[in-house]
Order: sequence, then C-alpha cells, then structure tokens
Amino acid sequence: MQKEESAFTQFKPLGNGYKINQDVLSVDEICSGTWKEVYRFIYYRVGNREEAEDITQETYAKALEFLQKENVKIDNYSNFFKTVAINIIRDQWRQKKRRGVRIDMEDIKNMEVLATEDFTESSARREMVEAAMNSLNPEQRRVIELRIFKGYTSAETAKIIKKKEATVRVIQYRALKALAAVLKEWC
Repeated sequence: MQKEESAFTQFKPLGNGYKINQDVLSVDEICSGTWKEVYRFIYYRVGNREEAEDITQETYAKALEFLQKENVKIDNYSNFFKTVAINIIRDQWRQKKRRGVRIDMEDIKNMEVLATEDFTESSARREMVEAAMNSLNPEQRRVIELRIFKGYTSAETAKIIKKKEATVRVIQYRALKALAAVLKEWC
C-alpha cells in the first residue's frame, strides 16, 4: 500500500449515492467487484455459512473504515480484503481458544440419552480397541497411551519414556500403522 489519495477522500455526494472521479472506484464498485471472492475465501477457512457471512460483513466494515481514515492507495482490493478477513478470523480463533469451548447442557443430556441407547455398540468398540492395543508391543502401547489418550506432546512423551523425540514419533507412526491394520482386518 502506498500513501496517496484514497478513493474515499475523493467522494462527491450525488443524489442517493456517492460517485467519485472516473479513475477511482466507488465503494459500491469495490464491494460488488470483490465480495464473492472474499466470501468464498472466508467460507473456505471457517466452513460455516453464517459465520462466513458475519466475518465478510465485519471485514468490509473494518476495511472501509480504515480506508476512510488513512490515505492509502490499494492496488488489489481483493487481496486487501482477504488480509483483513484472515486477521479477523485469527482474532476470533484466539478468543475462542482463551475462553475455551462452550458446552450446552441440553447437548450433554442428549449425549447421555444416546449413550444409554448405544451402550452395547460403544462397549463392543471399546473392547475392539483394547484388543487392538494389546496386539502392540509394550513400548508402542505406552507411546499411544501417552500421545493419543493422555494428550502429551512428543517432547513430553520422550521425557517420560526416556527416548529421543524423533524416536517417539517413529514409534507412534509404527504403532498407528499396526493399529490401523489390525482394526481394518477386524472390521
């Protein structure tokens, strides 16, 4: 972005909208020319229509506010809006990470109902996973328990089992490959 006169500093009110010099685009032209591409970009990142619509609106609001305050020339509006959008998405993810995940009590009650209905099925799956885990050697089983079930990092697991981090990753890879083969055979 170069410091110059912005499209927004050259507005001249005409009737019910704004028009600017011939060589500079209007807000309507900028938005209508970029919104589909920006929306698709956002939707691809968040995977939810409502959230993508909200972020798209927020993107244009923040970007246009910035452009009205600053005297910058934008060479590619689409890329500019995408950059603003990705910053908004990152901010939202950071906020969600700090707050944690909200759980609705109704969802928990529904899960409890499903759990009692599918008890035999889940019990059978649990037994199958336990049997598959027992097919691994003790070292592989320990790494899978620490990494997958308990959520330790590779570095933490390496310290616990007194191996190098790279060795832990190799053991985990081989163990998961063996588990996949066993479970594929049984299913």
